[in-house]
Amino acid sequence: MLALPDTQARRRFRTKLLAWYRAHGRDLPWRRTTDPYHILVSEVMLQQTQVDRVIPKYHEWLTKFPSLEALATAPEDAVTKTWYPLGYNIRPKRLQAIAREAVANHEGALPADEETLRSFKGIGEYTAGAVLSFAFGRRAAILDTNVARVLFRVFVGRGDPKAHAMRRHLWEVSRAVLPHRHVFDFNQALMDFGATVCVARKPKCLLCPLARQCRSFPVS
Repeated sequence: MLALPDTQARRRFRTKLLAWYRAHGRDLPWRRTTDPYHILVSEVMLQQTQVDRVIPKYHEWLTKFPSLEALATAPEDAVTKTWYPLGYNIRPKRLQAIAREAVANHEGALPADEETLRSFKGIGEYTAGAVLSFAFGRRAAILDTNVARVLFRVFVGRGDPKAHAMRRHLWEVSRAVLPHRHVFDFNQALMDFGATVCVARKPKCLLCPLARQCRSFPVS
């Protein structure tokens, strides 16, 4: 059974990652808001889509559909047309379904507890954690592709990172290393680090502040 990182390893990881983020974190529009709906839109758009493609569409979407109620009542063809050309067109339909459920059952707002959030079709474990930590300031872990890569390389280094059991272990690692303070910055830092330094191909290991504790260093 894989062990979780000890207290010292967790503390060292948090300290180095947050210091890196303060110096190198990207200035992204959804990091300037705590509006749960805006956070949700950004997270759904960022699924399998690069940041530079999402930014202009994020602004356009919120101009046309500035609230859950506006999205819930919008014509479906207008929603689909606005989403173009991001692709994976089930995503705007899921967003609108979430908006309609929020309006019908939650007074036009996203709930602030994980169980209720995950009852919405289209909001899974990762998206719920993102909304809870970025919009509501809750201590909620996240695990997307970038985060999983970072945590696997630093704390595991062997085995199949895509295996179901490994994925569940990485969720536990994400919860274990999560600080009690600065959760917003820490989770954003994890995503940024995986997107810009600990990338899938040709990671920047020689520039990595976590190299000394990374079980995969150097990544071939």
